Parts: sequence; structure tokens; C-alpha cells
Amino acid sequence: MTIAPDDAQHDARQYQVMRDFVQSMDDTLPGKFEITKEGIVHDMMSPARPHELTVLRVRKRLDKVLPDHLVAHTGTPDVEHAAEGIMRHPDVMVIAEADMEGDGSFDPRTLLAAVEVVSRSNPDNDWVGKMRDYPLLGIPVYAVFDPRTGSGAVLSDIHLTPAGPRYAMRKEFLYGEDTTIGDWMIPTADLPRYA
Repeated sequence: MTIAPDDAQHDARQYQVMRDFVQSMDDTLPGKFEITKEGIVHDMMSPARPHELTVLRVRKRLDKVLPDHLVAHTGTPDVEHAAEGIMRHPDVMVIAEADMEGDGSFDPRTLLAAVEVVSRSNPDNDWVGKMRDYPLLGIPVYAVFDPRTGSGAVLSDIHLTPAGPRYAMRKEFLYGEDTTIGDWMIPTADLPRYA
């Protein structure tokens, strides 16, 4: 029998309390809830039309180039690693269709890539928080599209640092250029910008 140290038991209880709260608020309050090491992130704004149109176009472009057994998935469920105390909700996930079977949240180690479209109301969630959390979760590729600036970046090659796992490679792009997410190149032309 293994007994977790008091701080690990406290962390697990704290995560479960946050998880229960997020689940109870899911259909009650507007916006999106996620859990990080720092606590609950609540993006109160409903996604703007340019955000949702970017998600749609990126998903469709990925679907055109992915092999048949992989999908560019939007929607639920979340990506969760309870032991790390993290629950995230990528805008688009590249995942094997077979890994979507079953119940509960997706195991982050099954994702081949996570794609985020930067929120106008909380850009640090995508550029700082998820850039820290996604390599910690073992997601090998993280692509960020920023409608505020008409640019983005694809991060890959997780390596260990004194601050924890981080992405070693960062390839920036401007809207209008082709970009490669994992093994798949997609165009970024005609992606909307925030007004």
C-alpha cells in the first residue's frame, strides 16, 4: 500500500474540489472553465465570431491532410491529467479516432497536437498558461493562432528544464503563410482577425 504525502493528498483533494466546481458551473455560467496549477481559469466571454471561424477553418484544413485514422476534433470532452491537477480544453485536438472511444476526459498523452485560437479577453491563457501546461501534459505539438496580430507559432520538441518540461522549438508564422502542425502543412490564408 502506498500512502501519499500530506501535500499530495491535499493537492488531490483541492483538484477534486475545483473539478467538482467546474462541472457544476458548466451549463450555469457563460464562458469556458479550465483548471491549472494556479487554480481555475474562467474565460468569461463567449468566443467571438472570428475566434470560432478560425477554429472551424483550421479544423477543416487539418481534416483535409490528416490520414483516415486521425481526426481534428473540436468540442468535448476536456483533456485531463488529474495527477498533475490540470484540465484543459483545446480549441482543436489532433487525435486518433480510436483514442476517442470510452468515457471521461481524454488522456493528454493520446493527443498528437493541440491548437488554440487566442482569446481576445484572456490572451495569456494561450500564450503563457497553455504554453506551460501542454508540454507538462506531454502534448508533443502546440499551435497558437492569434487573431489579434494575424500571426501565430507552432511549438514542439519537449525537453526538460529546471522549470519543468518546455517546448524547445518555436516556429512563428504570419497569416497568409503555410504552416506545419506536426507532420501536416495547412494554409493560413483567409483566417479572420479581431476588429
